[in-house]
Amino acid sequence: MDIYRLVNECTGFDWDEFNIHKNWDKHQVPWWECEEVFLSEPILLLEDATRSVSEKRYYALGITIDGRKLFVSFTIRGTKIRPISARDMSRKERRIYEESETKTNPEV
Repeated sequence: MDIYRLVNECTGFDWDEFNIHKNWDKHQVPWWECEEVFLSEPILLLEDATRSVSEKRYYALGITIDGRKLFVSFTIRGTKIRPISARDMSRKERRIYEESETKTNPEV
């Protein structure tokens, strides 16, 4: 199944009690800012095959309402997005995100 369709069919978020606080403690990313990435455009969604052992993992490169560019690792549980980790994009990830944004929005 197409990852974009899979995410679009999700009905919300499923936060692990530990991860919801870990992202703030390690990377100063609050849970609500992580969710904003999935609600704004453009978003780049990719499968994380290197970390997928017992369940499929994905990652999102996206932007928050305030313009913060975030990397979000997640899985899908039923019809919910389950964030695993969220942090600011690395320089390489920003470049990948910006290149994909240019391809999808030629006027940029």
